[in-house]
Amino acid sequence: MPQHGQPVGNQWVGRYHHPESLGHDAWLGSRLPYRDRSSYGSCFRVAVERSYTMALSAFFPSVFRFIVASMVCGLLSLSGLLIGVDAAEAITAPELRGQRAVQEISADMHGRDLKEKEFLKADLREVNLSETDLRGAVINTSQLQGADLRGADLEDVVAFSSRFDGADLRDANFTNAMLMQSRFNDAEIEGTDFTNAVIDLPQLKALCGRASGVNSRTGLSTRDSLGCR
Repeated sequence: MPQHGQPVGNQWVGRYHHPESLGHDAWLGSRLPYRDRSSYGSCFRVAVERSYTMALSAFFPSVFRFIVASMVCGLLSLSGLLIGVDAAEAITAPELRGQRAVQEISADMHGRDLKEKEFLKADLREVNLSETDLRGAVINTSQLQGADLRGADLEDVVAFSSRFDGADLRDANFTNAMLMQSRFNDAEIEGTDFTNAVIDLPQLKALCGRASGVNSRTGLSTRDSLGCR
């Protein structure tokens, strides 16, 4: 064992720095090495390690809160964006579909499958729509004066504020149709089925005044389907 004042490695061992003369805890503050050149450490290093640990402990919760807050804000922004997109589509989609349907209009559309098509402000005057399948279609604020709708199936159609003046509606089927504010002046309705159709009272009275015939498919008379007295 080295004597007092003798070197260990490149350090000197004094009376108060002898490893065996001090407890381990007291020796933690010394920079002197063991004989195998290992070190007990220093107060400075312990302080740095503690400060580093405390900094990490404070840092990571802050980072975690920041990440969570960012994710929540991102989700809220995305939800608002999606809601905005859905609202925009809900507003514009009918018009776009209506425009596409209008572009498909031709003078002769006899027998076509037009189920659930949307005709908004469409010009269907004099168009041949005989024997067409228009079930569930939307024909709002459209012009159908003089149109040929003989034998057409318009069950569940929505035709708000449209003009059927002078149209040929013979043997057509308007069962459950919504026809509010639509006009049928001088329309031919022999054999037309209006069962459960919603029609303005003035128009209903006018239709009953000239109703006749029986629908070839449903077997109902036009007068009975209108509820004429």
